[in-house]
Amino acid sequence: MRIVVDAFGSDSCPGPDVAGAVLAARAWGDEIVLVGPEDLTRDELAKHDTAGLNIRVVHAPEVLTMEDHSDAVRRKEASSIRVGMQMVRDGKADAFVSAGNTIACLAAAIFDLRRIRGIRRPALCTVYPLTFKPTVFLDMGATVDPTPEILMQFARMGAIYAERVLGIADPRVGLLANGEEEEKGTLVLRDAFGLLDESGRLNFVGNVEPKEAVKGAVDVLVTDGFTGNIHIKTAEAVASFVKRLIQRYLFSPLWSKVGLVLLIPGLIVGLPGLLLLAPGLRRFVKRLDYAEVGGGLLLGVNGVVIVGHGRSNAKAVKHAILRAREAVAAEVVPSIKAGLGV
Repeated sequence: MRIVVDAFGSDSCPGPDVAGAVLAARAWGDEIVLVGPEDLTRDELAKHDTAGLNIRVVHAPEVLTMEDHSDAVRRKEASSIRVGMQMVRDGKADAFVSAGNTIACLAAAIFDLRRIRGIRRPALCTVYPLTFKPTVFLDMGATVDPTPEILMQFARMGAIYAERVLGIADPRVGLLANGEEEEKGTLVLRDAFGLLDESGRLNFVGNVEPKEAVKGAVDVLVTDGFTGNIHIKTAEAVASFVKRLIQRYLFSPLWSKVGLVLLIPGLIVGLPGLLLLAPGLRRFVKRLDYAEVGGGLLLGVNGVVIVGHGRSNAKAVKHAILRAREAVAAEVVPSIKAGLGV
C-alpha cells in the first residue's frame, strides 16, 4: 500500500509527522511518501533509523498553515497538502494523511479529488471515543451548516463505513439531539428525522441523546459539523481529564509511597494483585488516549483522506496512517459509490 503523509501538517511539524511515518513504515511495511519542503523533510528523516524501510520524499515547497483558508489553498498549488492530494488523484498513492488545517484539507480534497457524484458536502468521521462498542461519529467539522438532505447522505455514508470497516451488519443509525422525541432539535434536525424515518434505506432508530450514545445505543451517530466538532472535543476533554485523574491519584509519588508501605507487610498477596490489575489499568489508559484513534476519515470525496489533530504526536500520526490503511483495504470509496448508485 502507498500512503502519502503531510510532513508539515502538525503544530510541531515536521517532528511528529516524520516520526509517525517511520513508525508506520516499520510496523506495516508500506511505502510511505513524505511530502513537504525537501531539505527540511530529509533533515528530519535523517534523525531516524530507516534501514530497510520503504520511505521516500516528494518535494512540496509551500506549506498551508492553520491560519490559511480556502483562497490560500487554491493559490498554493505546490503546498504539501495539495501535492499529496494530487498524488492520490493521479493514482500515485492510495491515501493521504495530514495533521494539518482541517479546512485546508477539506478544500484541497474538493479541488483536487472532487466530490463523489451526488454528494453535496463531505463529512469527517471518526470512531466515537466514549463507548465500549465501536460507533461511527460524523460530522466532526467538515460541514457546519448542512441541509436535511445532506444529513441523510451523512447517515448513508456512515452506515457504509460501519459495515465495511467495522464489520457491523445492518448498523443502527441515530441523530444526535437534545431529546429522543421526533420534535426535538433544530428545524434542520427535525426535517432530517422525517427524511430518514421515511426513506426505508437505513436502520434508523431516531434521535439519540449523548447519554444514550455513550451507552452504545447506535452504531452510527449523525450530526452537523458545528455540533459534532464541539461534542467530540468535549468527549476527548472528558477522556483526557479521566486519564489525568487516574494518573494523579493512582500513580502520584505520594500515593505510590503509601501503597508501598501498605504493600510490604502483605507482599505475597499484594504483588500478585498488582500484577493482575496492571494490564487492566494499561488498557484503560490506552482506551482514553486520543492518539490511539489517529484521525478522521473524510467521506464523500474521490479518495481516502485522513485528517488528524494539529496536536498529533508520533503515535497519533502512526494510527492516522492505520486508519488510512483500513479505509483503503475495506474499499470505502468504491463502497460509498456503489451504495449511492454512482
